[in-house]
Amino acid sequence: MSETVPQTPYPPDSDENTFPWAFSLGEYPVAIYGLGKMGLPLAAVFAAETGNVVGVDIDEGVVAAIEAGESHVVGEPGLAELVGETVEQGALTATTDAEQAAATASIHVLMVPTLVTDGEPELGALDAVIEDVAAGLEPGDAVFVECTVPPRTCVDRVQPALAAGSGLAPDEFGLAFCPERTMSGRAIEDIRGSYPKVVGGVDPASTELARRVYREINDAGVHTVTDATTAEAVKVFEGLYRDVNIALANELAQFADAFGIDVTEAIETANTQPFCDIHTPGAGVGGHCIPYYPHFVMGQFEPEAPLLRTARAVNDRMPEFVADRLLDELRAVGTSPADATVAVLGLTYRPGVAEVRATPAKPLADRLGSAGATVLGVDPLVDHVPGFDHEVLDPYELYDRDLDGAVLVTDHDAFDDLDWTAFDRLAVVDGRQALDLADTDHSVYTVGGG
Repeated sequence: MSETVPQTPYPPDSDENTFPWAFSLGEYPVAIYGLGKMGLPLAAVFAAETGNVVGVDIDEGVVAAIEAGESHVVGEPGLAELVGETVEQGALTATTDAEQAAATASIHVLMVPTLVTDGEPELGALDAVIEDVAAGLEPGDAVFVECTVPPRTCVDRVQPALAAGSGLAPDEFGLAFCPERTMSGRAIEDIRGSYPKVVGGVDPASTELARRVYREINDAGVHTVTDATTAEAVKVFEGLYRDVNIALANELAQFADAFGIDVTEAIETANTQPFCDIHTPGAGVGGHCIPYYPHFVMGQFEPEAPLLRTARAVNDRMPEFVADRLLDELRAVGTSPADATVAVLGLTYRPGVAEVRATPAKPLADRLGSAGATVLGVDPLVDHVPGFDHEVLDPYELYDRDLDGAVLVTDHDAFDDLDWTAFDRLAVVDGRQALDLADTDHSVYTVGGG
Protein backbone atom coordinates (compact mmCIF):
# COMPACT_ATOMS: atom_id res chain seq x y z
CA MET A 1 0.00 0.00 0.00
CA SER A 2 1.27 3.42 -0.88
CA GLU A 3 2.21 5.68 2.00
CA THR A 4 1.36 8.77 0.01
CA VAL A 5 -1.98 10.20 1.04
CA PRO A 6 -3.76 12.25 -1.64
CA GLN A 7 -4.32 15.78 -0.37
CA THR A 8 -7.76 16.13 -1.89
CA PRO A 9 -10.39 13.52 -2.70
CA TYR A 10 -11.30 14.80 -6.17
CA PRO A 11 -10.38 13.61 -8.70
CA PRO A 12 -9.78 10.26 -7.02
CA ASP A 13 -6.24 8.90 -7.07
CA SER A 14 -5.55 6.32 -9.77
CA ASP A 15 -4.53 3.83 -7.07
CA GLU A 16 -7.84 3.17 -5.38
CA ASN A 17 -6.17 0.98 -2.76
CA THR A 18 -4.98 4.10 -0.96
CA PHE A 19 -8.48 5.48 -0.52
CA PRO A 20 -9.82 3.20 2.23
CA TRP A 21 -6.68 3.84 4.27
CA ALA A 22 -6.84 7.62 3.92
CA PHE A 23 -10.62 7.67 4.44
CA SER A 24 -10.49 5.57 7.61
CA LEU A 25 -7.75 7.80 9.02
CA GLY A 26 -9.91 10.88 8.58
CA GLU A 27 -7.65 12.39 5.93
CA TYR A 28 -10.75 13.60 4.10
CA PRO A 29 -12.82 15.55 6.66
CA VAL A 30 -16.56 15.08 6.15
CA ALA A 31 -19.31 17.63 6.78
CA ILE A 32 -22.94 16.51 6.93
CA TYR A 33 -25.41 19.35 6.43
CA GLY A 34 -28.78 18.61 8.04
CA LEU A 35 -28.97 16.51 11.21
CA GLY A 36 -32.57 15.39 11.09
CA LYS A 37 -34.00 11.89 11.19
CA MET A 38 -31.83 10.72 8.32
CA GLY A 39 -28.94 13.18 8.56
CA LEU A 40 -27.91 12.34 12.12
CA PRO A 41 -27.73 8.57 11.52
CA LEU A 42 -25.68 9.25 8.38
CA ALA A 43 -23.31 11.55 10.29
CA ALA A 44 -22.88 8.98 13.05
CA VAL A 45 -22.11 6.18 10.58
CA PHE A 46 -19.60 8.35 8.70
CA ALA A 47 -18.02 9.34 12.02
CA ALA A 48 -17.63 5.72 13.05
CA GLU A 49 -15.82 4.97 9.78
CA THR A 50 -13.67 8.09 9.38
CA GLY A 51 -13.27 9.58 12.84
CA ASN A 52 -13.50 13.06 11.34
CA VAL A 53 -17.06 14.36 10.86
CA VAL A 54 -18.72 17.66 11.62
CA GLY A 55 -22.50 17.82 11.52
CA VAL A 56 -24.27 21.06 10.67
CA ASP A 57 -27.78 22.09 11.61
CA ILE A 58 -29.61 25.40 11.96
CA ASP A 59 -31.30 24.22 15.18
CA GLU A 60 -29.17 25.22 18.18
CA GLY A 61 -30.97 22.70 20.37
CA VAL A 62 -30.10 19.86 18.01
CA VAL A 63 -26.46 20.92 17.91
CA ALA A 64 -26.28 21.28 21.70
CA ALA A 65 -27.75 17.80 22.20
CA ILE A 66 -25.24 16.21 19.83
CA GLU A 67 -22.33 18.06 21.37
CA ALA A 68 -23.45 16.58 24.69
CA GLY A 69 -23.36 13.13 23.12
CA GLU A 70 -27.13 12.80 22.89
CA SER A 71 -29.41 11.94 19.98
CA HIS A 72 -32.46 14.13 19.49
CA VAL A 73 -33.86 11.50 17.10
CA VAL A 74 -35.89 8.83 18.89
CA GLY A 75 -37.01 5.43 17.69
CA GLU A 76 -33.79 4.59 15.83
CA PRO A 77 -32.17 1.41 17.17
CA GLY A 78 -28.50 1.91 17.98
CA LEU A 79 -28.42 5.62 17.13
CA ALA A 80 -28.19 7.02 20.67
CA GLU A 81 -25.33 4.66 21.45
CA LEU A 82 -23.48 5.44 18.21
CA VAL A 83 -23.83 9.19 18.68
CA GLY A 84 -22.60 8.92 22.25
CA GLU A 85 -19.60 6.82 21.26
CA THR A 86 -18.51 8.93 18.29
CA VAL A 87 -18.89 12.20 20.17
CA GLU A 88 -16.92 10.84 23.12
CA GLN A 89 -14.16 9.73 20.74
CA GLY A 90 -14.06 13.16 19.11
CA ALA A 91 -15.08 11.59 15.80
CA LEU A 92 -18.33 13.58 15.61
CA THR A 93 -18.86 17.23 16.43
CA ALA A 94 -21.74 19.55 15.62
CA THR A 95 -22.13 23.22 14.79
CA THR A 96 -24.58 25.77 13.46
CA ASP A 97 -21.78 27.50 11.50
CA ALA A 98 -22.14 25.97 8.04
CA GLU A 99 -19.54 28.18 6.43
CA GLN A 100 -16.92 27.26 9.01
CA ALA A 101 -17.72 23.59 8.61
CA ALA A 102 -17.42 23.94 4.83
CA ALA A 103 -14.03 25.57 5.19
CA THR A 104 -12.67 22.60 7.14
CA ALA A 105 -14.26 19.75 5.16
CA SER A 106 -13.25 18.22 1.87
CA ILE A 107 -16.31 15.96 1.46
CA HIS A 108 -19.65 17.71 1.82
CA VAL A 109 -22.89 15.70 2.18
CA LEU A 110 -26.19 17.58 1.84
CA MET A 111 -29.17 16.11 3.70
CA VAL A 112 -31.50 19.07 4.17
CA PRO A 113 -35.31 18.98 3.84
CA THR A 114 -36.74 19.28 0.33
CA LEU A 115 -40.48 19.79 0.63
CA VAL A 116 -43.49 20.78 -1.45
CA THR A 117 -45.57 23.91 -0.97
CA ASP A 118 -48.84 24.30 -2.86
CA GLY A 119 -47.77 21.61 -5.29
CA GLU A 120 -44.38 23.20 -6.02
CA PRO A 121 -41.00 21.84 -4.90
CA GLU A 122 -39.53 23.93 -2.10
CA LEU A 123 -35.74 23.85 -2.42
CA GLY A 124 -34.95 26.91 -0.34
CA ALA A 125 -33.08 24.91 2.32
CA LEU A 126 -30.97 23.28 -0.38
CA ASP A 127 -30.17 26.65 -1.98
CA ALA A 128 -29.14 28.06 1.40
CA VAL A 129 -26.77 25.22 2.22
CA ILE A 130 -25.29 25.33 -1.28
CA GLU A 131 -24.43 28.97 -0.66
CA ASP A 132 -22.74 28.06 2.62
CA VAL A 133 -20.80 25.17 1.09
CA ALA A 134 -19.70 27.31 -1.85
CA ALA A 135 -18.21 29.84 0.56
CA GLY A 136 -15.79 27.20 1.85
CA LEU A 137 -15.41 25.04 -1.26
CA GLU A 138 -11.83 24.47 -2.38
CA PRO A 139 -10.31 22.80 -5.45
CA GLY A 140 -10.43 19.03 -4.99
CA ASP A 141 -13.46 19.03 -2.68
CA ALA A 142 -16.50 16.89 -3.41
CA VAL A 143 -20.20 17.52 -2.81
CA PHE A 144 -22.68 14.68 -2.47
CA VAL A 145 -26.41 15.47 -2.50
CA GLU A 146 -28.50 12.91 -0.59
CA CYS A 147 -31.82 14.74 -0.20
CA THR A 148 -34.45 13.96 -2.82
CA VAL A 149 -34.70 16.52 -5.62
CA PRO A 150 -36.33 16.86 -9.03
CA PRO A 151 -34.28 15.30 -11.84
CA ARG A 152 -31.67 17.68 -13.31
CA THR A 153 -31.27 19.58 -10.04
CA CYS A 154 -27.56 18.78 -9.73
CA VAL A 155 -26.63 19.85 -13.26
CA ASP A 156 -29.05 22.75 -13.61
CA ARG A 157 -29.02 24.15 -10.08
CA VAL A 158 -26.39 22.77 -7.72
CA GLN A 159 -23.31 22.76 -9.93
CA PRO A 160 -23.78 26.30 -11.34
CA ALA A 161 -24.49 27.69 -7.86
CA LEU A 162 -21.43 26.02 -6.35
CA ALA A 163 -19.24 27.28 -9.17
CA ALA A 164 -20.59 30.82 -8.95
CA GLY A 165 -20.39 30.98 -5.17
CA SER A 166 -16.91 29.52 -4.90
CA GLY A 167 -15.31 31.07 -7.96
CA LEU A 168 -14.17 27.58 -9.03
CA ALA A 169 -14.57 26.05 -12.44
CA PRO A 170 -17.06 23.13 -12.52
CA ASP A 171 -14.24 20.65 -13.17
CA GLU A 172 -12.35 21.75 -10.04
CA PHE A 173 -14.72 20.00 -7.64
CA GLY A 174 -16.71 16.77 -7.61
CA LEU A 175 -20.48 16.58 -7.50
CA ALA A 176 -22.67 13.49 -7.29
CA PHE A 177 -26.20 12.60 -6.37
CA CYS A 178 -26.29 9.78 -3.83
CA PRO A 179 -29.91 9.39 -2.68
CA GLU A 180 -30.75 8.30 0.82
CA ARG A 181 -32.66 5.02 0.69
CA THR A 182 -33.47 4.68 4.36
CA MET A 183 -36.59 4.21 6.41
CA SER A 184 -37.36 5.63 9.84
CA GLY A 185 -36.86 3.01 12.51
CA ARG A 186 -34.06 1.26 10.63
CA ALA A 187 -31.85 4.10 9.42
CA ILE A 188 -28.48 2.77 10.58
CA GLU A 189 -29.27 -0.70 9.25
CA ASP A 190 -30.23 0.74 5.87
CA ILE A 191 -27.24 3.09 5.63
CA ARG A 192 -24.88 0.26 6.40
CA GLY A 193 -26.23 -2.07 3.80
CA SER A 194 -29.86 -3.18 3.60
CA TYR A 195 -29.50 -2.54 -0.13
CA PRO A 196 -26.86 -1.06 -2.43
CA LYS A 197 -26.15 2.64 -2.42
CA VAL A 198 -26.98 4.37 -5.71
CA VAL A 199 -24.54 7.03 -6.91
CA GLY A 200 -24.24 9.09 -10.07
CA GLY A 201 -21.89 12.00 -10.70
CA VAL A 202 -21.87 14.96 -13.04
CA ASP A 203 -18.69 13.44 -14.49
CA PRO A 204 -17.02 10.00 -14.31
CA ALA A 205 -14.52 11.14 -11.67
CA SER A 206 -17.34 12.28 -9.38
CA THR A 207 -19.12 8.96 -9.81
CA GLU A 208 -15.94 7.04 -9.02
CA LEU A 209 -15.24 9.09 -5.92
CA ALA A 210 -18.79 8.60 -4.66
CA ARG A 211 -18.42 4.87 -5.25
CA ARG A 212 -15.24 4.76 -3.19
CA VAL A 213 -16.74 6.77 -0.33
CA TYR A 214 -19.99 4.88 0.03
CA ARG A 215 -18.53 1.41 -0.33
CA GLU A 216 -16.70 2.17 2.93
CA ILE A 217 -19.98 2.52 4.85
CA ASN A 218 -22.33 0.24 2.88
CA ASP A 219 -21.74 -3.50 3.08
CA ALA A 220 -24.22 -4.17 0.27
CA GLY A 221 -22.02 -2.29 -2.16
CA VAL A 222 -22.58 0.60 -4.53
CA HIS A 223 -24.61 0.71 -7.73
CA THR A 224 -23.24 3.36 -10.09
CA VAL A 225 -25.44 4.88 -12.78
CA THR A 226 -24.63 6.93 -15.84
CA ASP A 227 -24.91 10.37 -14.32
CA ALA A 228 -26.37 12.50 -11.53
CA THR A 229 -29.70 13.01 -13.30
CA THR A 230 -30.21 9.26 -13.61
CA ALA A 231 -29.52 8.86 -9.89
CA GLU A 232 -32.02 11.64 -9.11
CA ALA A 233 -34.61 9.88 -11.26
CA VAL A 234 -33.99 6.55 -9.50
CA LYS A 235 -34.92 8.04 -6.15
CA VAL A 236 -38.01 9.80 -7.46
CA PHE A 237 -39.12 6.73 -9.43
CA GLU A 238 -39.02 4.59 -6.29
CA GLY A 239 -41.58 6.88 -4.67
CA LEU A 240 -43.68 7.26 -7.81
CA TYR A 241 -43.99 3.50 -8.14
CA ARG A 242 -45.32 3.22 -4.62
CA ASP A 243 -47.74 6.13 -5.04
CA VAL A 244 -49.24 4.68 -8.23
CA ASN A 245 -49.39 1.17 -6.80
CA ILE A 246 -51.04 2.31 -3.58
CA ALA A 247 -53.54 4.31 -5.64
CA LEU A 248 -54.45 1.15 -7.54
CA ALA A 249 -54.97 -0.72 -4.27
CA ASN A 250 -57.03 2.15 -2.85
CA GLU A 251 -59.22 2.34 -5.92
CA LEU A 252 -59.78 -1.41 -5.91
CA ALA A 253 -60.69 -1.23 -2.22
CA GLN A 254 -63.58 1.04 -3.07
CA PHE A 255 -65.18 -1.80 -5.04
CA ALA A 256 -65.55 -3.96 -1.93
CA ASP A 257 -69.20 -3.12 -1.37
CA ALA A 258 -70.15 -3.29 -5.05
CA PHE A 259 -68.47 -6.66 -5.51
CA GLY A 260 -69.56 -7.97 -2.12
CA ILE A 261 -66.09 -9.37 -1.47
CA ASP A 262 -63.03 -8.76 0.65
CA VAL A 263 -60.86 -6.95 -1.89
CA THR A 264 -57.82 -7.25 0.35
CA GLU A 265 -58.13 -11.04 0.23
CA ALA A 266 -58.35 -10.86 -3.56
CA ILE A 267 -55.26 -8.65 -3.71
CA GLU A 268 -53.25 -10.94 -1.45
CA THR A 269 -54.23 -13.95 -3.51
CA ALA A 270 -53.47 -12.22 -6.80
CA ASN A 271 -50.02 -11.45 -5.43
CA THR A 272 -49.24 -15.17 -5.15
CA GLN A 273 -48.66 -14.96 -8.91
CA PRO A 274 -45.07 -13.73 -9.36
CA PHE A 275 -45.95 -11.01 -11.86
CA CYS A 276 -48.43 -9.27 -9.56
CA ASP A 277 -47.45 -7.04 -6.65
CA ILE A 278 -50.41 -4.88 -5.69
CA HIS A 279 -49.87 -2.93 -2.48
CA THR A 280 -52.26 -2.74 0.48
CA PRO A 281 -55.14 -0.23 0.56
CA GLY A 282 -55.40 2.13 3.50
CA ALA A 283 -56.72 5.32 5.02
CA GLY A 284 -54.31 7.54 3.10
CA VAL A 285 -50.68 8.23 2.26
CA GLY A 286 -48.60 10.56 4.41
CA GLY A 287 -45.05 11.46 5.26
CA HIS A 288 -42.41 13.57 3.56
CA CYS A 289 -41.75 11.18 0.68
CA ILE A 290 -44.53 9.53 -1.32
CA PRO A 291 -47.00 12.46 -1.31
CA TYR A 292 -44.22 14.86 -2.34
CA TYR A 293 -42.22 13.06 -5.02
CA PRO A 294 -44.88 13.24 -7.77
CA HIS A 295 -44.63 17.03 -7.53
CA PHE A 296 -40.92 16.77 -8.38
CA VAL A 297 -42.06 15.62 -11.82
CA MET A 298 -45.61 16.90 -12.43
CA GLY A 299 -45.56 20.40 -13.83
CA GLN A 300 -41.77 20.59 -13.78
CA PHE A 301 -41.29 19.08 -17.23
CA GLU A 302 -43.21 19.08 -20.50
CA PRO A 303 -45.10 15.74 -20.27
CA GLU A 304 -48.43 16.15 -18.48
CA ALA A 305 -48.05 12.95 -16.39
CA PRO A 306 -51.78 12.08 -16.28
CA LEU A 307 -51.15 8.77 -14.51
CA LEU A 308 -49.16 10.43 -11.71
CA ARG A 309 -51.82 13.11 -11.30
CA THR A 310 -54.60 10.54 -11.14
CA ALA A 311 -52.75 8.41 -8.60
CA ARG A 312 -52.10 11.42 -6.41
CA ALA A 313 -55.77 12.43 -6.61
CA VAL A 314 -56.92 8.92 -5.67
CA ASN A 315 -54.62 8.81 -2.65
CA ASP A 316 -55.51 12.35 -1.60
CA ARG A 317 -59.20 11.34 -1.59
CA MET A 318 -58.77 8.30 0.65
CA PRO A 319 -59.13 10.20 3.96
CA GLU A 320 -62.45 11.55 2.68
CA PHE A 321 -63.57 8.08 1.58
CA VAL A 322 -62.68 6.57 4.95
CA ALA A 323 -64.35 9.38 6.89
CA ASP A 324 -67.52 8.94 4.84
CA ARG A 325 -67.55 5.22 5.65
CA LEU A 326 -67.47 6.06 9.36
CA LEU A 327 -70.31 8.53 8.90
CA ASP A 328 -72.28 5.79 7.13
CA GLU A 329 -71.56 3.36 9.97
CA LEU A 330 -72.72 5.88 12.54
CA ARG A 331 -76.00 6.37 10.71
CA ALA A 332 -76.39 2.61 10.34
CA VAL A 333 -76.32 2.15 14.12
CA GLY A 334 -78.76 5.03 14.61
CA THR A 335 -76.31 7.76 15.62
CA SER A 336 -76.46 11.18 13.99
CA PRO A 337 -72.96 12.40 13.07
CA ALA A 338 -73.85 15.78 14.57
CA ASP A 339 -74.34 14.09 17.96
CA ALA A 340 -71.36 11.74 17.72
CA THR A 341 -67.98 11.72 19.43
CA VAL A 342 -65.44 9.84 17.36
CA ALA A 343 -61.81 8.86 17.90
CA VAL A 344 -59.24 9.11 15.12
CA LEU A 345 -56.66 6.50 16.09
CA GLY A 346 -53.20 7.43 14.86
CA LEU A 347 -52.02 10.91 13.93
CA THR A 348 -48.56 10.07 12.62
CA TYR A 349 -48.26 8.90 9.05
CA ARG A 350 -46.59 5.60 9.99
CA PRO A 351 -46.75 3.34 13.04
CA GLY A 352 -43.91 3.83 15.47
CA VAL A 353 -42.67 7.04 13.84
CA ALA A 354 -43.29 10.47 15.36
CA GLU A 355 -43.72 12.21 12.01
CA VAL A 356 -46.98 13.99 11.16
CA ARG A 357 -46.06 15.65 7.88
CA ALA A 358 -48.88 15.17 5.34
CA THR A 359 -50.67 12.83 7.75
CA PRO A 360 -54.00 11.56 6.39
CA ALA A 361 -55.44 11.90 9.89
CA LYS A 362 -55.86 15.66 9.49
CA PRO A 363 -58.12 15.76 6.39
CA LEU A 364 -59.98 12.72 7.70
CA ALA A 365 -60.66 14.41 11.04
CA ASP A 366 -61.67 17.63 9.32
CA ARG A 367 -64.17 15.72 7.17
CA LEU A 368 -65.72 14.20 10.29
CA GLY A 369 -65.75 17.56 12.01
CA SER A 370 -67.46 19.22 9.06
CA ALA A 371 -70.29 16.70 9.46
CA GLY A 372 -70.77 17.90 13.03
CA ALA A 373 -68.93 15.17 14.90
CA THR A 374 -66.74 15.88 17.92
CA VAL A 375 -63.34 14.53 16.95
CA LEU A 376 -60.69 13.22 19.33
CA GLY A 377 -57.23 12.61 17.91
CA VAL A 378 -55.43 9.73 19.61
CA ASP A 379 -51.73 8.93 19.35
CA PRO A 380 -49.10 7.44 21.68
CA LEU A 381 -46.20 9.35 20.08
CA VAL A 382 -47.35 12.93 19.51
CA ASP A 383 -49.58 15.35 21.36
CA HIS A 384 -49.67 18.07 18.72
CA VAL A 385 -50.19 18.17 14.97
CA PRO A 386 -49.89 21.53 13.15
CA GLY A 387 -53.28 22.50 11.79
CA PHE A 388 -55.09 19.70 13.63
CA ASP A 389 -57.94 21.63 15.23
CA HIS A 390 -59.23 18.86 17.46
CA GLU A 391 -58.44 17.60 20.93
CA VAL A 392 -55.53 15.15 21.15
CA LEU A 393 -55.42 12.32 23.69
CA ASP A 394 -53.15 9.49 24.75
CA PRO A 395 -54.72 6.06 24.10
CA TYR A 396 -55.41 5.38 27.80
CA GLU A 397 -57.49 8.57 28.04
CA LEU A 398 -60.07 7.11 25.67
CA TYR A 399 -61.69 5.11 28.46
CA ASP A 400 -62.81 8.34 30.10
CA ARG A 401 -64.72 9.45 27.00
CA ASP A 402 -68.18 8.49 25.82
CA LEU A 403 -67.43 7.36 22.28
CA ASP A 404 -69.81 6.67 19.43
CA GLY A 405 -67.26 5.77 16.80
CA ALA A 406 -63.60 5.22 15.96
CA VAL A 407 -61.45 5.01 12.87
CA LEU A 408 -58.00 3.42 12.73
CA VAL A 409 -55.68 5.56 10.61
CA THR A 410 -52.26 4.41 11.87
CA ASP A 411 -51.82 0.98 13.42
CA HIS A 412 -49.51 1.81 16.33
CA ASP A 413 -48.67 -1.13 18.59
CA ALA A 414 -50.33 0.74 21.46
CA PHE A 415 -53.72 0.24 19.82
CA ASP A 416 -53.31 -3.53 20.04
CA ASP A 417 -53.77 -3.18 23.78
CA LEU A 418 -57.05 -1.28 23.61
CA ASP A 419 -59.85 -3.01 25.49
CA TRP A 420 -62.63 -2.64 22.96
CA THR A 421 -65.10 -4.36 25.31
CA ALA A 422 -64.85 -1.34 27.61
CA PHE A 423 -66.87 0.72 25.14
CA ASP A 424 -70.57 0.55 24.38
CA ARG A 425 -71.41 -0.44 20.83
CA LEU A 426 -69.32 1.65 18.43
CA ALA A 427 -69.27 2.34 14.73
CA VAL A 428 -65.70 1.44 13.71
CA VAL A 429 -63.77 1.81 10.48
CA ASP A 430 -60.52 -0.13 10.21
CA GLY A 431 -58.35 1.81 7.78
CA ARG A 432 -55.37 -0.57 8.03
CA GLN A 433 -56.85 -4.10 8.14
CA ALA A 434 -55.39 -4.39 11.63
CA LEU A 435 -58.33 -4.75 14.03
CA ASP A 436 -59.88 -7.99 15.23
CA LEU A 437 -63.23 -7.07 16.73
CA ALA A 438 -65.05 -10.27 15.87
CA ASP A 439 -65.76 -10.99 19.54
CA THR A 440 -67.36 -7.58 20.13
CA ASP A 441 -70.71 -6.17 19.12
CA HIS A 442 -69.16 -3.15 17.42
CA SER A 443 -70.25 -2.38 13.85
CA VAL A 444 -67.05 -2.62 11.82
CA TYR A 445 -66.21 -1.57 8.29
CA THR A 446 -62.78 -2.55 6.99
CA VAL A 447 -61.22 -0.63 4.09
CA GLY A 448 -60.97 -3.19 1.32
CA GLY A 449 -63.14 -5.64 3.25
CA GLY A 450 -66.40 -3.74 3.45
